[in-house]
Amino acid sequence: MTEAEQAIGTPDAGKAEEGAGTSAAGADETAGRGRRRVGVLLAVAALAYLIDLVSKLAVVAKLEHHAPVEVIGTWLQFEVIRNRGAAFGFGEAMTIVFTVIAVGVIVVIARLARKLYSLPWAIALGLLLGGAFGNLTDRIFRAPGDLQGAVVDFIAPSHFAVFNLADSAIVCGGFLIVILSFRGLDPDGTVHKD
Repeated sequence: MTEAEQAIGTPDAGKAEEGAGTSAAGADETAGRGRRRVGVLLAVAALAYLIDLVSKLAVVAKLEHHAPVEVIGTWLQFEVIRNRGAAFGFGEAMTIVFTVIAVGVIVVIARLARKLYSLPWAIALGLLLGGAFGNLTDRIFRAPGDLQGAVVDFIAPSHFAVFNLADSAIVCGGFLIVILSFRGLDPDGTVHKD
């Protein structure tokens, strides 16, 4: 087993080295790994979604229509804004498109979950899924409704766009996917070398 395979935890790598054939017990173990990884994906997604939802409910109840709250002076503030567009307020007239994209991301993750044996990929996809559901909930249930609701953003760093925890989960999940792809780890747990 190579150092890269050991570092990123390739499942079944030890079995491949031993030359063990696939047995009924081995198949059951592989199926169990698939269920555990899907469970991790769902747990991470649920946690990211709940943290985002609770944070949005709290800031809307306590901070909306109030002056920004300084967290670290003017470098970081909490300020509630309603964003109908994407990141940086881009595309406010295309809210329905962003809703469709979020649904598409959710469908792609659901398809990938069927062959998910990698723990790092489960975490990354869970972050993406939780973030997508967080912002999709706003698009569906917040005014003006009809899949065109405005997303609640409230984390306002100085000289940067205002964002929320769902956005953070999406960015972290995407960043982790890029790292895993560069390291050659696939969602099914195999390592490829280019």
